[in-house]
Amino acid sequence: MKLRFPFRLQQLLSAAVGAFLLGSAAIAQDTITLTTGATQQGKVLGVTPSGQLEFQVAGTTNKLGLSLASVREVRMNPPAELGAAVTAYQAKDYAKALPALKSVVDKFKGIPAAWAQQATALLGELYIQTGDLAKAEATYNDFKKLYPTGGSLQSEVGLARLAVAKKDFETAKQKLAPITEAALQEKTLTLINAIAYSQAFLVSGQVKEADGKFAEALEDYLRTVTLFYHDRTAVASAQERADALRKAHPDVTAP
Repeated sequence: MKLRFPFRLQQLLSAAVGAFLLGSAAIAQDTITLTTGATQQGKVLGVTPSGQLEFQVAGTTNKLGLSLASVREVRMNPPAELGAAVTAYQAKDYAKALPALKSVVDKFKGIPAAWAQQATALLGELYIQTGDLAKAEATYNDFKKLYPTGGSLQSEVGLARLAVAKKDFETAKQKLAPITEAALQEKTLTLINAIAYSQAFLVSGQVKEADGKFAEALEDYLRTVTLFYHDRTAVASAQERADALRKAHPDVTAP
């Protein structure tokens, strides 16, 4: 299957999302695009409890607030705390990663930036890793509300991951089946969907491995590593599980 990526993906990869997931050049100044198409440049300060996006207007000391409902996209560099949280997560230092990541999610809650969306999804995963399943479920459900368009796919994958943590593999299968089937039919991917598919095949591999379907599990892990490689943390986990599966079952090969 050969996938084609629209130009919008290349734009995102060269901006803040790339800095979070793949590494790229920094953005000089934050840009807020409104639903009307108008743009505003300045420094994004965060989101207030009432849902206002606060920013400092470029070249001034003036601070303004915009309703998140009026903002279509925010292009900005991810905060340094996010990079530190991801590094700690990849090192499995969850005690360090969790507070750093939660501070980022709380400060920028709901802003329409792909890195912020990814941070929210990763927060749910961190709660699973630390055994706080109630907070994980609340985070994924909140995620769906915060990002009703782009977040629904990732939130479903997150809830499937939660079901796996609860050993509820049947629920996980039901949530993952339509997602993985759609992924294999995709010809053109958006970045957000590509990231969700990275995570989906990782979780699908876990479900199949638990069911004793080792060859199919290996195939799904390798799909994350080689085809849907857009979430770096998912790729690292998938590669780790594929290596462990091959070591435990040397005769297993992907179909």
